[in-house]
Amino acid sequence: MSNNTPLKLLAVVALTAGTSTAFAFEPSGKVECLAPADPGGGWDFTCRSVGTVLEDLDLVPRSVQTVNMAGAGGGVAYAHVVSKRAGDEQLLVAASTATTTRLAQGQFPGMDADMVNWVGALGADYGVIAVSADSEYQNLNDLMDAIKEDPRAVKFAGGSAKGGWDHLKVLIAAQAAGVDNLPRIPYLSYNNGGEAMTQVVGGHVDAFTGDITEAQGFWESGDLRIIAVLSDERLPGDFSEIPTAKEQGIDAVGPNWRGFYMPTDISDEARQYWVDAMDTIYESEEWQAVMQNNGLMPFHMSAGEFETFVKDQIEDINQLSKDIGLIQQ
Repeated sequence: MSNNTPLKLLAVVALTAGTSTAFAFEPSGKVECLAPADPGGGWDFTCRSVGTVLEDLDLVPRSVQTVNMAGAGGGVAYAHVVSKRAGDEQLLVAASTATTTRLAQGQFPGMDADMVNWVGALGADYGVIAVSADSEYQNLNDLMDAIKEDPRAVKFAGGSAKGGWDHLKVLIAAQAAGVDNLPRIPYLSYNNGGEAMTQVVGGHVDAFTGDITEAQGFWESGDLRIIAVLSDERLPGDFSEIPTAKEQGIDAVGPNWRGFYMPTDISDEARQYWVDAMDTIYESEEWQAVMQNNGLMPFHMSAGEFETFVKDQIEDINQLSKDIGLIQQ
């Protein structure tokens, strides 16, 4: 990619924002990407991989610094951005379906989706259920049959908080399998997917619930056996050997989009720059390679379309959480 990339990007901005303001913003100095979890999970992956592509495409003047801020399923980072970072035009924050899940369940007290700027999504990371290599559970039906017999028979570990998206994926699959007493299924929350998988591989927890990008390393090493991917069809490439829940008779799908929000009170020019930057990243050969190598599926929205999608998803997850007993009606 040539060093003229920023000029090409600004030319796009000129068409959408008007020539009088198109050059009013260009990042300078440090650009920060806030990952709302410890290193090793999906948000950390999002920040680090997007940061690298931003650098490769010359869309930032220097390297992008990933800052990890774990806690409350993303709530600590969300509160930090809302209360302390308003107006910061060089701060990107990794987000996903886990973010909208917590907002849908009222887990970010006093905060809602209107308190940040939603700037774009860059792919979908499908959910998986996995066990250790030597687990007695050979497939998803084996595992679900054990839960049907005793809802507390299988302990799950995930990187989201209890009631978060990782937890919700287990309940979606269990509901589709005909399991009763869904709230009784044990779920242990860890700071990130890497820590959760370590507990499963070490034999301390029975099963992992997370996303394909999180599980890839342990799966490739042979320490983790993925017994189901929660997608409509098998994923491409090396992942094609992993069976879907659907083909095992359990109609459960759990896509986890990956994208970004920014603080409020930033200029229109700064917001447009980053919206266009997300479009440029998504269309680049560099990002398409990242997607292919990490099991990300096509999913891209920007600007108003993405904001509308986020708010609609919050409403849908809120109703789903009520249906399966996570929120009292």
